[in-house]
Amino acid sequence: MATYKKRGYKVKTKVEKEKEVPAEEIESTTAEVFNTLDETASKTEEWVAGNQKYIFVGIGAIAVILLGYLIYSKVFSAPKEVEAANEVFQANSYFNQAINIDLNQDMLKGLAARDSLFNLALNGGGGKFGYLNIISEYGGTNAANLANYSAGIAYLNLNEYKLAVKHLQEFNSDDIIIGAKAKGAIGDAFIQMEDPTVALEYYEKAFQHSANDATTPIYLYKAGVTALDIGEASKALSYFKRIENEYASFKNTADGKMLDIYIGKAEALNN
Repeated sequence: MATYKKRGYKVKTKVEKEKEVPAEEIESTTAEVFNTLDETASKTEEWVAGNQKYIFVGIGAIAVILLGYLIYSKVFSAPKEVEAANEVFQANSYFNQAINIDLNQDMLKGLAARDSLFNLALNGGGGKFGYLNIISEYGGTNAANLANYSAGIAYLNLNEYKLAVKHLQEFNSDDIIIGAKAKGAIGDAFIQMEDPTVALEYYEKAFQHSANDATTPIYLYKAGVTALDIGEASKALSYFKRIENEYASFKNTADGKMLDIYIGKAEALNN
């Protein structure tokens, strides 16, 4: 009788038959896997059961910390921020008056009035807090942080350079303008203290803080002039050239009108 192969059916070779895994072996392997999982789960359950006390203590501690933070934020921190903002109003008023005094009309009287207003801003007047009171009484608030900046600028104008540096270094801000100006003001203080090397570091931090038309060219210029003064002509030239290429409008300012002269000087020293 004739034999035939069913369509699609392939006769297995001896090697393929030898490679086949018996069903009993597959079942045995599967059972081992599940047994291992069961043992792991049992050990985990045992560990949890044996350490329940510590687990609950840990969870409780986290809950207490979170609850304490929420209570502090709602009950203490927020009202403190509002109170500090109200208290600093008068100090800000003195500070703004001092900044806006026109020294061109009568220099001596203007300087005396300005210094008086800066001192009032720092120490308070009329029964109101000054910046130093805000810093000591409301530490950790936004008002105290900003008070450090304003106190630093006040001391800088009063020629108290070490105090200016102290408060400006305690100020922290990511604001693209004020953050840069704080670092630049520290540079100004070190220039006055005749430490141009450190001043240069802060001018560089000031223009690196952010790229904008308001502050970047100013501190690039100050960094360039300072670098030139301490013999770093190559660095100075790179800063002056960056102003020329990226901040052309700076040439319309009083300092900017000197830019070409400084570029020429830096190029001559660099060759």
